[in-house]
Amino acid sequence: MKRSLLLCVALSAFASTSAFAQADLAKAKNCMACHAVANKLVGPSYKDVAAKYAGQKGAEDKLVQKVMKGGAGTWGPVPMPANPQVSEAEARSLVKWVLTQK
Repeated sequence: MKRSLLLCVALSAFASTSAFAQADLAKAKNCMACHAVANKLVGPSYKDVAAKYAGQKGAEDKLVQKVMKGGAGTWGPVPMPANPQVSEAEARSLVKWVLTQK
């Protein structure tokens, strides 16, 4: 029983640490200049992005490319610029995090 409890605590700590790490990465890569978790800024909130792409096959790959190369027209007239400072691995990590926002 104690072992199960310790495992749950450890996994919870890892999950919340991972979430903080992704938020820190989003800040470090300047994503938060245009996006916020819950509110629309220049671009959509991460919660809105997660809701729009929930359950869509290929959404992760599509969004990774959008983070890296930019895009326009999906969320209105303001284009998302390319982000050459974000590696594909970082973009994938960020997109996975964004898609978990509720």
